[in-house]
Amino acid sequence: MIFIFTYKIDKTTKLKMLDLQDAKQLFTLLDQSKESLKEWLPFIDSNKSLADTETFIKSTMKQFSENNGFQAGIWSDDKIAGVIGFHQINWNNKSTSIGYWLGKGFEGKGLMTKSVNTFVNHAFTELNLNRVEIRAAVENKKSRAILFQ
Repeated sequence: MIFIFTYKIDKTTKLKMLDLQDAKQLFTLLDQSKESLKEWLPFIDSNKSLADTETFIKSTMKQFSENNGFQAGIWSDDKIAGVIGFHQINWNNKSTSIGYWLGKGFEGKGLMTKSVNTFVNHAFTELNLNRVEIRAAVENKKSRAILFQ
């Protein structure tokens, strides 16, 4: 049995751990958002088919089963808007880093700010971590703006 969590942030926004049922919607979002994402997400060009997205989701499920973090879909009005996740968790140093992206058409609505705040809070209160890093390219102003809200 696979545990799939859903965390409701507000009336229209939720985080849900990725599962294979999300593959089609996630692939479509990635495909429609390629141009806006490829500057910051080098992997995007290797996501060429639904099977590639399914492979990614399976890797996130493995990550969770190995207690090494997890990835969640960001859902807005029951549509997948992006992904946020812990890259990996260093349990010895009680630290992790967060990665995130939003698809085309979902930016500027506060979805990522709410999602990052939720993940950081979860890291400190539920996972008892001492350090959470977010790294963003100097030129990636949208991603850097999340850190100052």
